[in-house]
Amino acid sequence: MNRPLYTLPGAATVPEKSGTTANPRAASDAQDAPVAPDASDASNAQTVSQVLAQSQVESVMDELDRDLIGLAPVKQRVRDIAALLVVDKLRMNLGLQAQMPSLHMSFTGNPGTGKTSVAMRMAQILHRLGYVRKGHLVAVTRDDLVGQYIGHTAPKTKEVLKKAMGGVLFIDEAYYLYRPENERDYGQEAIEILLQVMENQRDDLVVILAGYKDRMDTFFQSNPGMSSRVAHHLAFPDYSQDELLHIADQMLASMSYRFGDDARAAFSDYIDRRLRQPHFANARSVRNALDRIRLRQASRLFKQRDRVFTREELTAIEPSDIRASRLFADDAPPTH
Repeated sequence: MNRPLYTLPGAATVPEKSGTTANPRAASDAQDAPVAPDASDASNAQTVSQVLAQSQVESVMDELDRDLIGLAPVKQRVRDIAALLVVDKLRMNLGLQAQMPSLHMSFTGNPGTGKTSVAMRMAQILHRLGYVRKGHLVAVTRDDLVGQYIGHTAPKTKEVLKKAMGGVLFIDEAYYLYRPENERDYGQEAIEILLQVMENQRDDLVVILAGYKDRMDTFFQSNPGMSSRVAHHLAFPDYSQDELLHIADQMLASMSYRFGDDARAAFSDYIDRRLRQPHFANARSVRNALDRIRLRQASRLFKQRDRVFTREELTAIEPSDIRASRLFADDAPPTH
């Protein structure tokens, strides 16, 4: 194990609740990681089955398959990484390897493709296999790391790193850290601190950099030191229309709603139209659309003040709740 040249004071003793995020914007996507068995239980494992049984890491991968629609290449890559770590565990048990593998990652794709959700599952997998001390994820953006004035960036970056130690640091839109066109920008200072910690304390922190693929490619080309420290690159594809429909079903069910008669077909029509509009954000746009649809359903029911509603009526989304969207303005008068 390399001796760190750059050490965060108190980094190993900072208490951190699983699922904590340093960025309030990402807080809604975070969740508590389930309590994992002691990773040391796998220290004497001699087979893959023994490591899986003792770490219970396979249950996390099963949750990934069950809870996230689509993303087949991403899920396969996560399983490949998990397989590498399991086999590395067997090798270490036989004294074949003592060096910590590089686990820093890059997640590229459009908004709403599940990057934060997969990062949370990855944190759990790494924790259960004993590669990080905790299972928490700290999600941040440039604003959480870079200060506006001289002397502000280093303390901000170190504080975030201290919170993330023992877990996973997820940096969304990481390319905004690098702004060469602005000579007075302090993002480069944050990058230099990150580089040192990623190299010298990689046995206590995994960093995941995320963002649009083309911008991330430019970021890595401009920062070869960062590129050389990232071992795993995962590309997140956009969801198909059928997958977006399944995501809508899943989201509605989690909120105790459902599509009524012909409403699912209406929402499929909505998605088809929305995909042709700018700034589509995959699952995030579906969630936003469902929020507006629920508002229309509530307004429809609110007008019937003296009616005793059934459970089915309170949970059903009707086609009119969907077709009132401005996307259907050519077919029906808009209501907002």
